[in-house]
Amino acid sequence: MSAATTRSRTPDRLCAEAVDIARAAAEEAAAPGVVGEHVETVVEGDRVVTHLFECKEFGYRGWRWAVTVARASRAKHVTLDEVVLLPGPDALLAPEWVPWSERLRPGDLGPGDLLPTEADDLRLEPGFSGEDAPPPNSPVSEDMAELVEAEDVEVTQGPVAALPVAPARGSIASVAEELGMRRARVLSRYGLHVAADRWEESFGAKTPMAQAAPATCVSCGFLTPVGGSLGQAFGVCANEFSPADGRVVSLSYGCGGHSEAAVMPKPPRPAEPVIDENVVDAFPLRAEPDAGSVSAAPATGADDLGHS
Repeated sequence: MSAATTRSRTPDRLCAEAVDIARAAAEEAAAPGVVGEHVETVVEGDRVVTHLFECKEFGYRGWRWAVTVARASRAKHVTLDEVVLLPGPDALLAPEWVPWSERLRPGDLGPGDLLPTEADDLRLEPGFSGEDAPPPNSPVSEDMAELVEAEDVEVTQGPVAALPVAPARGSIASVAEELGMRRARVLSRYGLHVAADRWEESFGAKTPMAQAAPATCVSCGFLTPVGGSLGQAFGVCANEFSPADGRVVSLSYGCGGHSEAAVMPKPPRPAEPVIDENVVDAFPLRAEPDAGSVSAAPATGADDLGHS
């Protein structure tokens, strides 16, 4: 038996010596041959001791069989309380459980799978309620009209013209139907930004494909426009030979399958320099006299010395 380990008090002598009783209980609860050596004795309370045995079960490395025994006051017999399998300090444990909503990744959704959306999803916001009354933040609502009028009065110090009302020929419901706002929830500003950042990272101007492309998608004939505010920066590629076929691409993205890649104008070459600064010109140190001009020097012969 190994040395007893105490936490706060000395273990009961009879309970600490009941190793054989604890081992027999562990072997009865476990499969044959999986209960190892006695590891530790832990004091749980007055006359309550837990014996820990090594577990040799495959897949339970570092786990221990915990057998708790107890003894009644003034009793000479030790009784069995419980037998459980507990992880040790270096036990092999499963990773911490993560909710499915945090484990889910793009591409995990398969045929027949259902992905419920939370009611407070930041990517969505309520759509049109179905009433003909304009929303409170609409430019034609009464609240906004009073606010604008109050601001204009502070600036102009005078009455302002009434704001235009919604056209009588069409109701707000019909306009909302045309704009796709009659759904229960629509994309919020946060949802638009998240989608734009994700698409820009996959098929944007900073990708290696776009950096080596001859031109951007904004001038490509295979680009299919999309509606809404996202259409100002994105479109759908319709080139079957492009790596982005059927994907939402940024207008600044590009690839070698550009519709005008064969007729792309080459960049103009600069004109040859007038002065070639790479060649060394040789210049004499002294100026040479011209051949046609000979200077007449005074004669100093002997005849001149005899005739003064």
